[in-house]
Amino acid sequence: MGIMELFSPVAIAVLGSCVLYLFFRWKNLRGPPCIQGWIPWIGVGFEFGKAPLEFIEKSRIKYGPIFTILAMGKRMTFVTEEEGIDVFLKSKNVDFELAVQDPVYHTARIPKNIFLTLHEKLYVLMKGKMGTFNIHHFTGQLTEEFHEQLEDIGTHGTMDLSKFVRRLFYPATINTLFKKGLFLTDETKVKEFYQHFQTYDEGFEYGSQLPEWLLRNWSKSKRWLLALFEKNIEELRAHESVAGHSVTLIQAMLDIVEMETRRFSPNYGLMMLWASLANAAPVAFWTLGFVLTHPDIHKTVLEGISSVFGTEGKDKIKVSEADLKKLLLIKWCILEAIRLRAPGVITRKVLKPVKILSHTVPPGDLLMMSPFWLHRNPKYFPEPDTFKPERWKEASLDKNAFLDCFMAFGGGKFQCPGRWFALLEVQICIILVLYKYDCRLLDPLPKQSCLHLVGIPQPEGKCRIEYKQRT
Repeated sequence: MGIMELFSPVAIAVLGSCVLYLFFRWKNLRGPPCIQGWIPWIGVGFEFGKAPLEFIEKSRIKYGPIFTILAMGKRMTFVTEEEGIDVFLKSKNVDFELAVQDPVYHTARIPKNIFLTLHEKLYVLMKGKMGTFNIHHFTGQLTEEFHEQLEDIGTHGTMDLSKFVRRLFYPATINTLFKKGLFLTDETKVKEFYQHFQTYDEGFEYGSQLPEWLLRNWSKSKRWLLALFEKNIEELRAHESVAGHSVTLIQAMLDIVEMETRRFSPNYGLMMLWASLANAAPVAFWTLGFVLTHPDIHKTVLEGISSVFGTEGKDKIKVSEADLKKLLLIKWCILEAIRLRAPGVITRKVLKPVKILSHTVPPGDLLMMSPFWLHRNPKYFPEPDTFKPERWKEASLDKNAFLDCFMAFGGGKFQCPGRWFALLEVQICIILVLYKYDCRLLDPLPKQSCLHLVGIPQPEGKCRIEYKQRT
């Protein structure tokens, strides 16, 4: 038998083993379906940017719950169902800070090195100051602030519901977390502030990704807001805090920032302003909208408020922690509104390959978990498209635990540190509005806008509320 005859079976076996190894290695490294478009770098950016939620909905129907899109030079891998939650929340191979540092720079001009140095320190501060053990410090002041804004609105009127809640929330939140009267000293300045903040807020998502020269009005409003903080930063530092706090939240934040740099104090002020205003008002909008369009729930909520505070509607009531515990239905309504109108995505950056189902997501991808679709999984939320506040009876809210797969506030190490403050101010606002006024909607509750993925979605159209002081 010749040497070639002996070698052939061995060679074939080795070659076959190599082929099998490479095949299984390729299969293991195979990424999710990728939607690339045909324009280099831009990819499907234009189509995606027109209506992100609609684009994702069509893509998940066509490609399944996990898929990747190429847009504006970025690879974004979307996970729209429960698969991948553990990877997203627990894997050491995905990172929150690296996912958001570019958007932070674009929207507030905070450089990467400063952001990465300060983020965890500031997160710990806010988590403590606004956490469950300290949140009661805000109850009295928020109640007073909302009373003051309701007095300004008057005894009756008709207004767009979105404008109605912004008119209550913007000054109440600023007066509580920053300084009473800051920015809002006369009608002209109030109007100017509202216009610039609304432009900044509505364009925030585009501004976080696109060059400023493409977004002139947004860029102008960003510069206006930064200049406002630069002008008022010394006054914020010197402001005397309310009882129960040694310093205000903004002062505590500035103390940490200025241990590293004073130059970027206004920038952090702008980020805190956006974070404190951008989501709370839409949550109040949707909660009031859902309650007012469900007569049985509306009636039960009013009966609960009357049982705690009476029915007069004219008294300047005080809301306590004990009162809030007696009105759990209102908290359920808020959480159910948030469930139905959750952010489109929350984001991590992939540092090393991660396996989700049969797909391997490569390093460099932005991994996008979708609370919006998780909250529509009937396995966890039966009748997922129905407003059912009673489902929250099953949550351990007394232990500050939400329902399984509820991800509106993020998860893992960096959950939203202001979630308890936001829930508190929406609760107080809903109580005071429905205590003081008989309310009804004059228009059908609009659908949510499909234009954005970040944060609580805004309504697609107008919706007027008629309010009249109760007698």
